[in-house]
Amino acid sequence: MIGLISATAAGAAARDRLAAAWPDRTRVYEGPAGEAVRAAFAECDRLVCFLATGATVRLLAPLLGDKAADPGVVCVDEGGRFAVSLVGGHGGGANELAYEVAELLGAEPVVTTATDAVGLAGLDTLGLPAEGAVAAVSRALLDGEPVALEAESAWPLPPVPFAAAGAYTVRLTDRAVRPGPDEVLLRPPSLVVGVGASRGAPVEEVLGLIEEALREAGLSVRSVAELATVDAKSEEPGIVAAAERLGVPLVAYPAGELAAVAVPNPSDAPLAAVGTPSVAEAAALRRGGELLVPKRKSAASPAMATCAVVRRPGRGRLAVVGLGPGARDLLTPRAAAELRRASVLVGLDQYVDQIRDLIRPGTRVLESGLGAEEERARTAVAEARKGHAVALIGSGDAGVYAMASPALAEASDDIDVVGVPGVTAALAAGAVLGAPLGHDHVSISLSDLHTPWEVIERRVRAAAEADIVVTFYNPRSRGRDWQLPKALAVLSGHREPETPVGVVRNASRPDESARLTTLAGLDPATVDMMTVVTVGNTATRNIAGRMVTPRGYRWQHAPEGAR
Repeated sequence: MIGLISATAAGAAARDRLAAAWPDRTRVYEGPAGEAVRAAFAECDRLVCFLATGATVRLLAPLLGDKAADPGVVCVDEGGRFAVSLVGGHGGGANELAYEVAELLGAEPVVTTATDAVGLAGLDTLGLPAEGAVAAVSRALLDGEPVALEAESAWPLPPVPFAAAGAYTVRLTDRAVRPGPDEVLLRPPSLVVGVGASRGAPVEEVLGLIEEALREAGLSVRSVAELATVDAKSEEPGIVAAAERLGVPLVAYPAGELAAVAVPNPSDAPLAAVGTPSVAEAAALRRGGELLVPKRKSAASPAMATCAVVRRPGRGRLAVVGLGPGARDLLTPRAAAELRRASVLVGLDQYVDQIRDLIRPGTRVLESGLGAEEERARTAVAEARKGHAVALIGSGDAGVYAMASPALAEASDDIDVVGVPGVTAALAAGAVLGAPLGHDHVSISLSDLHTPWEVIERRVRAAAEADIVVTFYNPRSRGRDWQLPKALAVLSGHREPETPVGVVRNASRPDESARLTTLAGLDPATVDMMTVVTVGNTATRNIAGRMVTPRGYRWQHAPEGAR
């Protein structure tokens, strides 16, 4: 929950804007500022104070304890010009909140954390528990000193400029080891603990068994990702409470699924009780992995709990990112976040140039030229299979005549795939032209490099006969100059010569150009591969120089008095 505190009318107005935008995330604290800050500090995980920074510092000073536990605090000035990350930039989430508040209020985010200021991913922001000399190793990264990464297993980390060797080390491990003096330990969520329990098993027995099993195996409790059990035990109080105390989710599987998992230590007792010969081992192994701790029983007599521990390998992550039509303000925040998260970036060289300033230090960039789509798709998937966090970029929406399709055709279920939508060319051109896509519409690529012309022509003819607005992608190039005239001729058999046609080149870019013509008046020679051509249907009109396809609302046709 985000606590909101203000002391003036202007502050209250900005506060109320946040409260209205985030009704489920915020709570307004009324009354004197000091009392409000104290109450919010005790009850919320983040605060936004619409107060002077000096006043906020004085109010917070007596309340501050441990930066790992204190809430993050953002301070917004009286004029709403700046959103300052004041306390808990990383651990408390204040840096991220400052960006969110600034975007909503139209303010400037002020983040002074050193790593953020230079675009480095902080070691305490990688999404993994960090132990050891975080400050010293972070300072070494900032100073350009070599910091080595020792990864005992592959994990999709965000980009960090690691070296092959160095005096400082970041070690990715789930083993129960202590960090050295110039070392940071990152704990991946790689361990799954399968748990079985008799009815009424106390949480102390369940939790004690888990902790003992991890300790004797030399494994860190901070790398436990989840507890797993059979669905018949999903509400067993001792198991539920153990998951809560460990701060991990409890995952339950049907007995039939667990019965199909091959385990080294099956038993007749659970088969009779819940319908599967194994609970702890089968639940831990249900989604694959290496069995590190076979089934073991608690020390109580009679034993009421069992557990097993599995190490699950890290899954690579492939984000297929649409960059939009070219303008930076049409690049979505989600796309920008994925670019910052990726340790490997794969894309067409001209698209990489488009967002090169957003690439974080430590990101490995694999760029290639036109015609290498298959190579890029395979490269991106291969890098994800190695356990990396990969961003595969494309212009517009990556799923529309772009890289998502070939990449996902290569990918299997051994990696995680995230799609990030972008503003595609038809939408960007439509916004320039007016409202040509106001009713049913279709996009058709006229490139016959990958699709036979006979198929393309059949689709154009179907759209013509169905009276659907058509947007042509890849309309004409030096080597393909006859396809657009042919497609226009097909449409002309079903539409009047005066049918509006919109032609937009480089939509949203500095050299954007657009014109509105007709089906009879369009000269195909003025069109190239950077152009999108939109042909209206029989209802499309040129209204005040804008291309409009009516939606067909009844009120648009009703008599004035009936509206």
